[in-house]
Amino acid sequence: MESSRISLRRVAPFLFVFVIAGCKSSTPAALGSADMRVAQDSREQILLGRRLVLTRDCGGCHGGFNNPANKGWLAGLMSPTEPFHVGACTIDNPTAKPCYITRPRNLTPDNATGLGRFSERQIFNSLRYGLRPEDTPDVEITSTTPGQGNFPDNPHYLAPPMPWPSWRQMTDQELWAIAAYLKHGVKPVTNKVEESEGPPDFWAALYVRRNIGPYPAASFPTANEELR
Repeated sequence: MESSRISLRRVAPFLFVFVIAGCKSSTPAALGSADMRVAQDSREQILLGRRLVLTRDCGGCHGGFNNPANKGWLAGLMSPTEPFHVGACTIDNPTAKPCYITRPRNLTPDNATGLGRFSERQIFNSLRYGLRPEDTPDVEITSTTPGQGNFPDNPHYLAPPMPWPSWRQMTDQELWAIAAYLKHGVKPVTNKVEESEGPPDFWAALYVRRNIGPYPAASFPTANEELR
């Protein structure tokens, strides 16, 4: 599979495009420090997380669209007609290979089928580094290099429909707020979502720096920017 090429289609009424852009490299500093958790689990933090979830259309994939009052809010795939197809397949060429079926997971805090069994730290690490929470350590990660700074030796990444390469540029406070909302601001829904498909390397060949750029982002201004 060509790591720099992805096409994506949804079989439900909406089409989503996942764009990967390269940037200059930089050395990440220590990330995700616990002392950034402002007003942990407070109403203000949870409401901030709610606003971020709404403005970034999490419900468009994970259920409920942009209305938390809708049935199935963030409960994941609830119909077999709503998965994503990721890989070389496109709307014009749906049989092209490789082609993987990925399924939006249950983001509610249900202990058995959702995020309830994961800590806020695991959710934070998942949003910052694109790591599946079940394969993400419940510790502070200080590197993006496999095997260093608690980053897993063999990372298992989220499927490409999740735009974590852009989400990771959010502030620590914002990501902690999202984690708090998902853990403490959403009612649990029991909905078992079947595992997504993916390549044997769990998308590791795709999520290389030349494709997704560095974290933190390159300093302003780059060669393509100017202050006017």
